[in-house]
Amino acid sequence: MTLTRNHSLGFAMQRTAHHLHTKPVMCVVIVAAILTASLLTGCAGPMIRSQSPEVEALILMESETRLVGDYTSPWGTGYQKIERAALITGLAGTGSDPPPSPQRQTLMADIQTRGVVEPNRLLASDSTSLVWVHGYLPPGVRRGDRFDISIEVPSDNETTSLSGGWLMETRLTEMAVLGNRVRDGHVLGVAEGPVLVDPVTTGTLDSMSRLRGRVPGGGVSLTSRSLGLVLTPDNRSVALSKRIGDSINRRFHAVLRGARRGVATPKTDRFIELEIPPVYQHNLSRYIRVVRCITVNEPAGGKLARLELLGRQLADPVTAPSASLRLEAIGRDAIVTLKKGLESKDSEVRFHAAEALAYLGEPMAASHLATAASTLRSARFAAMKALGALDDATGIDALESLLSSPSTETRYGAFRTLWEMDHAAPIVRGEKLADAFWLHVLEVDGPPLVHATRSVRPEIVFFGKDHKIQDGLRAEAGAAIVVVVENNEAVISRFMSGESDQLATTSSQAVSIIHKIVDLGGSYPDVVQFLQQARTMRKLDSRLAFDAVPSDNDGRMGIHEEAAAAKRELDTDDHDREGEDEEIENDKSFRGASNEDSRENLQIPYKDASIQNSNSFQRDANGGKERTAPLRSEGPS
Repeated sequence: MTLTRNHSLGFAMQRTAHHLHTKPVMCVVIVAAILTASLLTGCAGPMIRSQSPEVEALILMESETRLVGDYTSPWGTGYQKIERAALITGLAGTGSDPPPSPQRQTLMADIQTRGVVEPNRLLASDSTSLVWVHGYLPPGVRRGDRFDISIEVPSDNETTSLSGGWLMETRLTEMAVLGNRVRDGHVLGVAEGPVLVDPVTTGTLDSMSRLRGRVPGGGVSLTSRSLGLVLTPDNRSVALSKRIGDSINRRFHAVLRGARRGVATPKTDRFIELEIPPVYQHNLSRYIRVVRCITVNEPAGGKLARLELLGRQLADPVTAPSASLRLEAIGRDAIVTLKKGLESKDSEVRFHAAEALAYLGEPMAASHLATAASTLRSARFAAMKALGALDDATGIDALESLLSSPSTETRYGAFRTLWEMDHAAPIVRGEKLADAFWLHVLEVDGPPLVHATRSVRPEIVFFGKDHKIQDGLRAEAGAAIVVVVENNEAVISRFMSGESDQLATTSSQAVSIIHKIVDLGGSYPDVVQFLQQARTMRKLDSRLAFDAVPSDNDGRMGIHEEAAAAKRELDTDDHDREGEDEEIENDKSFRGASNEDSRENLQIPYKDASIQNSNSFQRDANGGKERTAPLRSEGPS
């Protein structure tokens, strides 16, 4: 028989009465707290309402509910660094012969295993350089997944620039110091590709910047990393490990290797392996937090009482983050409670309710998440991830509406999310130019924007169709290609020693010029250099941005702080407006009112509270405490 709300609350209150009867000290403490509250706040104080017997009963029942997080800690949520000495080729006389060092010995051994006859001669060429490369295997990575590669010239080398270079195939391993010696482990990834010297907004590079570079998506993982939970030392047993696994599997299923089964596999008395459901594949940190909020044992009749309490906590901006996670962990039974959160007057409450609903597949969350992405910079990362998890027409429409936003981060974040959802979708399909990089032209409104990446994959996105290069430009696209624009026409020339000169003409639109650069053998770094120089010389009016991806750990203000600041700002504006209205009314009493003086339709614009703070906090799912986000903070800086 299903318990009604009153029945479940009555049951909870009976448990509380029994609990207090058997523990008189606690009873005295609670009574003293209530009396103190009444003296401080009076009969109308909110503290009295929060300490009502009904709420006390609910809080007690929740405190007796044990969650997965009470017994376990996350495992495999850090980034794994892999590295190696490597060789850059194709430099235009800017390379050097590396001095004797352990890095040179490692590189020599690698070159010799590939059958190179004269490795010393190769290293001595000024067209090559020894470099140190590294990458990070992210949590949950699968064999074949791509990751970014970072490159740096050692300080004792005489190389002057990596521009135009190519990273030869390099096997990457995890390294550690053992017995005063550096030792490497198994090969976990390979890296290769054209070097993109760090782009800068000024279009000029200092001597050190020329010695650092990246290969976006240039690494390929040769391994898969497990994700799971480790039972704490006091809770290790086969029985408990199985019970926790069963609790997780009642909540989460996934189609794995063609069969639908639970995501948790207890491996030992201390480790439970987790598969990743598709809905969380782009937000593993949230997946882990939700899993840790799943109940392992719940008092009889406790679910309805928990829903009642969590609904109350969801309505409070301070406790809404942890309450929404626990409601999401309950699953579809919590949808009705979460939908009530969408009716709140508080933007933070609406956002957290919508975020949880999106991961439960509820389309009505889309519009609320789009609003949060537009108006709360601190919520942008989470809102984009949740819209991507929604993965239906409403989510896609909401993301497409953000492509015209005045915010660069919002526009590109929406594009990246749409691309992650479906690479082949018409709006983000784009074209691959000469197997060098991806080019996307989006016919959207908003200010003209050109976005290039240094991570995930080589890619250039044009927002809008008109990106004209002004007359008078003379720019380089790599060491061999020159672009000249005059009379609304672009002439692209390629000069290479020992080869005949090549020439191509096209319109002065940036997209057309990029096509010709690639036709003449230009690479992704060459195209980025052209765009940088055009922007620096003020011949490209469109804004040029790099890696404008929303992040949840970049020092910006927290969601609670930003929402509160925005509310205070609007309240101040309302107060000022009321004062102005009073002055106008007083003035009208002498002059007489007129239609022009009416302020009934005054619109107060939203002020984007994008103030950054050095601490980015995230409320813990187990108790609402604030702490630094556990997953992303372990990654590379």
